[in-house]
Amino acid sequence: MRDHHHPRREFGDGHDGLERRPGRERGGRGPRVFAPGDLKLLLLALVAEQPCHGYDLIRQIEGMFDGAYSPSPGVIYPTLTFLEESELIQGDAQAGKKLYTVTEAGRASLADQTIALDGVRTRIDVSKRSLRGHDRPAEIHEAVHNLRHALQLHHGRWSPDEIVRVRDLLNSTAKAIVDGPATQHPQEKSV
Repeated sequence: MRDHHHPRREFGDGHDGLERRPGRERGGRGPRVFAPGDLKLLLLALVAEQPCHGYDLIRQIEGMFDGAYSPSPGVIYPTLTFLEESELIQGDAQAGKKLYTVTEAGRASLADQTIALDGVRTRIDVSKRSLRGHDRPAEIHEAVHNLRHALQLHHGRWSPDEIVRVRDLLNSTAKAIVDGPATQHPQEKSV
């Protein structure tokens, strides 16, 4: 059961922090910048590093993307409100602006999610390259779309054995992509 006031609530609620941009992939949206929950975790980490205002957080994130992406206030402020209601941060109104600081529950949550935060920072680096035009080719994009579709069609039929099978397939594929092409045998080299 989800409770908005539970301080140790997980961050995966489906809001991705994506700023919509016309004329990009997937029906007019820009490329996905944050996976579900990434923005909440990133904002919590930034506030833990140094108390700041919402506008400061927008600028910090924009700097992480070298100016190629700037989250909208319509994404940042509701996320800050969620973190505040979850008692992970607190906002102190000063001259009409809230200064956000992390709570002890927020620090504990960050300590529990250091690996996830490393993943967020890695995804930011990947997204930054994508936003600069170093995105994957259309053929790869289509294959990823097919994979997502296959996983959606599989919904509800997850036995323990099937979970392990699909997990292993996905993890081995991810590793093979990261490792790069295998060394060609001499007879396979093109002339």
